[in-house]
Amino acid sequence: MNAVKTKKCSGCDNTFSCGDISTENKCWCNDFPPIFSLTEGGDCLCPSCFKEACEDKIEAYVETITPEKAAANKAQTLPKTEKLIEGIDYYIENGNYVFKTWFHLKRGSCCGNNCRHCPY
Repeated sequence: MNAVKTKKCSGCDNTFSCGDISTENKCWCNDFPPIFSLTEGGDCLCPSCFKEACEDKIEAYVETITPEKAAANKAQTLPKTEKLIEGIDYYIENGNYVFKTWFHLKRGSCCGNNCRHCPY
């Protein structure tokens, strides 16, 4: 188990807490999709910079998806995360949740509800 450390963000120089508090209480970054490998450079990012980096990487991936490619996309094979993240999985419009393409890709199939961002 890691101890919680105070780190400096390599993106914005702000300090933040990083690491697992306990076996049951994992680091905040575990709520995000596991789309980065440790070799992709840089030290840890703060929650704000990390979310922005995730959004950028996901948007670049989503741009490559066609309906033909959607059924065999990589997102559905990633380990599942428990929390939905605003800006990555959904956004709020007029008080309603609007699920983004990434959310649909993780689910792995069309639900048949004519969703706005359905890639299938």
